[in-house]
Amino acid sequence: MSILVLIPARMAATRLPGKPLADICGRPMIAHVADRAVESGVGRVVVATDSAEIRDAVVASGHEAVMTDSGHQSGSDRIFEALRTLDPDGKVETVVNVQGDLPTVEPRIVRAALEPLADAAVDIATLGVEITHDEERTDPNVVKIVGSPVEPGRLRALYFTRATAPWGEGPHYHHVGLYAYRRAALARFVALEPSTLEKREKLEQLRALEAGMRIDARIVGAVPLGVDTPRDLERARTLISQGLPK
Repeated sequence: MSILVLIPARMAATRLPGKPLADICGRPMIAHVADRAVESGVGRVVVATDSAEIRDAVVASGHEAVMTDSGHQSGSDRIFEALRTLDPDGKVETVVNVQGDLPTVEPRIVRAALEPLADAAVDIATLGVEITHDEERTDPNVVKIVGSPVEPGRLRALYFTRATAPWGEGPHYHHVGLYAYRRAALARFVALEPSTLEKREKLEQLRALEAGMRIDARIVGAVPLGVDTPRDLERARTLISQGLPK
């Protein structure tokens, strides 16, 4: 299986301006994300960006970058353009989308995202973490997976929501937005119009479910740190300075 890992990155963050280039222990954040993706060993790693500054920083750090259109509305659209640019002959079978604000993501987490694709019925694979803090169950910023177990540590996603769901006794799962797509599934997904529930919940992955595509989630042990605020950035600096697991 030929795999391409793509990291979409742009400079438009409002809470942390210039986020991809934020310094973490002498390297830009986006370089750390690429480092972690390379350490996963799953395939070629490329940053997809619309910023010459990001491209230059990525290349200077020893990684590969590709320029994409500035008009994309989502990371999925950006990585699909990058895929077609980098692999016009269609040799890549699987695309992994790693968010550009995960500088401490463990390589094993990137690898885990691919596991559900061993099932030929799965179109898109992603990750989830069991919620252990009660406040996360009601936090609309924590997206939950409503799913049906298909084997230990794997759910078939039936819905994604910002609400507390499902009702009743049992675990709730925090969705981690790291995806692995079959190439055909990614092509189909980006060709679809935004769906009714996607627009209501503001969750892009619902577009795939509403179109009848199958998304399975591998359950992993911890939510990787997403850097959205100066406080997150300081935490990432501390973690990286202390050394991260390979």
